[in-house]
Amino acid sequence: MAEQGFHQAEGAVNDEALFENEDQDFEFDESGLELAAKEELTREGSDGPAPFRSGAITPDGFIEEDFEAEIGTPSLNNYFQDDEETDEEFQDIAEHKILEVAGDDLYGRKVIVFAACKLPPSAQIDHQRLLEYMKHVLDQYVENDYVIVYFHFGLTSKNKPKLSWLIQIYKELDRKYKKNLKAWYIVHPTNFIKILWNIFKPFISVKFGRKIMYVNYLHELKEHLHFDQLVVPPLVLQHDAKMVASNKPKYPYGQDSNDAGTLPTQQYGVSLHHIKSHYGTVIPPVVQQTVDYLRQNALDVEGIFRRSANAVQLKAVQKKFNQGETVNFAVEGDEHIPAVALKIFLRDLQEPLLTFDLYQPILRLHTVEDERKVAEVRRMLHEELPEDNYQILKFIVQLLTEVVDHSAMNKMNSSNLAIVFGPNLLWPKGQASLSSMGYLNNFARLLIDNYSQLFDR
Repeated sequence: MAEQGFHQAEGAVNDEALFENEDQDFEFDESGLELAAKEELTREGSDGPAPFRSGAITPDGFIEEDFEAEIGTPSLNNYFQDDEETDEEFQDIAEHKILEVAGDDLYGRKVIVFAACKLPPSAQIDHQRLLEYMKHVLDQYVENDYVIVYFHFGLTSKNKPKLSWLIQIYKELDRKYKKNLKAWYIVHPTNFIKILWNIFKPFISVKFGRKIMYVNYLHELKEHLHFDQLVVPPLVLQHDAKMVASNKPKYPYGQDSNDAGTLPTQQYGVSLHHIKSHYGTVIPPVVQQTVDYLRQNALDVEGIFRRSANAVQLKAVQKKFNQGETVNFAVEGDEHIPAVALKIFLRDLQEPLLTFDLYQPILRLHTVEDERKVAEVRRMLHEELPEDNYQILKFIVQLLTEVVDHSAMNKMNSSNLAIVFGPNLLWPKGQASLSSMGYLNNFARLLIDNYSQLFDR
């Protein structure tokens, strides 16, 4: 029966009519699909096939995985490899910017972007080294929840890798990479993607299948990603504009989504000045309440700040804070909700806590001699960071040092926390690069490891 199914699949994919679409040049050709059908892939489970979901993106269903069973114990390895050495080792691959890290999504999960249109002609790139580079990048983030955005448009007959390479990726990116992947957005899918899925789905578990989402238009990402920091190639933007103009899709947000404007009590998505002017305190209530609760109840929780939380509960908590209410996190029943609520608050500020002005100086710290870095950061915090920002940062970093003190129980050392908080404390006005993300993480770790020396007022 299985062999008969494979032959049916081969017959289906050899039907040229299935490939008739306006982007025919931006596809794999049919040759090689037979290989995909016959290749024995490692099964992830026995749950059977699961179709992709398309349309509205709703993450609730795929962030409810059991933490203890799925996430395991994180590695305490040092994530902070020297960025210059990394660039030198993979310079021939990294220069194409095929893979980028775009900060966090709206639920505090790291966003990894893969752009097919940036793949050079196959004769000009070693796909095996590309796979090694992909694993090297992912290794820095897979201990945390993360999502992948794959821009499919731009894959041509000239730059397409062999299908056997895709199979190799599936095999080598094992459970270590799959367990904390919470969503895989496939942007601008075509008939080829859908046919390929029909061939692969017998070997892919239902759980993994639920993580994969079709995204037909870029604006569908905006409800769940910080679109301004997403690394979208111009070619993809142009293609999306043509599709929108041609198909005129309905915009996914309700007409009354912004009718209410900014509330006087609002805390998410506003400035620190706005919050202070209404509440009269330097430490925003959302920061005070989340930190207080986490300090009292979550220091020993394994993976705190590393796991995502239920989206519906998070939105309800944000709404209460924006209405000036006090949130009883004990009722919510999940210590990860205040942890994610704090991360989202930081990332939703109109200006990062460390300010746009300090972005370039902080990135340049990697050129400062190691023995001078702490002194330079101390000077920066005391002389260039506004006083209110300094006090809020001190309040949060003090909590992070306490989390580190309990790392034997919570498995969260300063490296883990730095990867989580680096892009939430500072980001550029435009798009961040992969190398800059490493510098931000290094800076966040330096804050945690040298708290007593840096924050003495």
